[in-house]
Amino acid sequence: MKNSKKLPLVILIGILGVVLFSAKAVMVKLAYQYNVSAVNLLMFRMLFALPFYIAVLLFTKKESEKLPSKNYVWLIVFGFIGYYLASYFDFVGLQYIKASIERIILFIYPTIVLLLSSIFLKRPISRVQVFAISITYIGIIIAFWDEISVDGAQFLLGAGFIFLSAITYASYLVGSDWLIPKFGVVRFTSYAMIVSCVSVILHYSLFEHTSLLGYHPNVYWLGLAMAFFSTVIPSYLVSYCIKEIGASNFSILAGLGPISTIILASIFLGERLTLLQFGGAILVIVGIIVVSLNKSTYKKSGS
Repeated sequence: MKNSKKLPLVILIGILGVVLFSAKAVMVKLAYQYNVSAVNLLMFRMLFALPFYIAVLLFTKKESEKLPSKNYVWLIVFGFIGYYLASYFDFVGLQYIKASIERIILFIYPTIVLLLSSIFLKRPISRVQVFAISITYIGIIIAFWDEISVDGAQFLLGAGFIFLSAITYASYLVGSDWLIPKFGVVRFTSYAMIVSCVSVILHYSLFEHTSLLGYHPNVYWLGLAMAFFSTVIPSYLVSYCIKEIGASNFSILAGLGPISTIILASIFLGERLTLLQFGGAILVIVGIIVVSLNKSTYKKSGS
């Protein structure tokens, strides 16, 4: 970072982005109290967010260089995978598990990025990274232990969907690294999110046969809050923070994600983690930070 005087402000911006992203899971759980389906709730989130992204795109200066059409094709592919599929799996999974547990599972995506980069991009994994990955997954098992004994198959189903969300988002990160410099962070984020919004609208139109009307007013307010406070604003805050301090340094701030979700879920949902689960969460956070400090494995964060 060139201007060290800006560092405290950039860190505060990054922390705010992480906390706002983490609040999404709590809002989803609050909305589920009103018997809204996962697809409809995701529809509200993206439908309300779409105008903001279109406005940002329109008011952002377009690059003078004309990009090959294949770049736009890949942008559509990665926008579909990273923000539509990942969000859909996440919303479905939250029907079955706690918001605090959801964030712990999602937070393993940097380790998946590392593994995918090794398989497809032939990037070697160091011994330190292998050790950090081991710590992370041991933490996940520990955090799972109490829930499996209580909820069994239902918990495993929800955890499976959240894990699919982490995999799809990690796949997006690995595949889209080379597109971000071409489009720029703001325009790439806007394009990808517009693709995601359109994908959700198409999904609803083709497969969901329920009405968007007639829900409790709180469902619409929560959808709007998710769109603005847990989607639009943090997507740009996080992108700016990563641009200023780098992905490795941002990963340390991202470690606040599971903790902030645990706190928010405790306040608004009455969720409580056992001592064993909290210990597992700490292990996951330590493992991710070690992975990220050892080598930058991704360019941007969020879901």
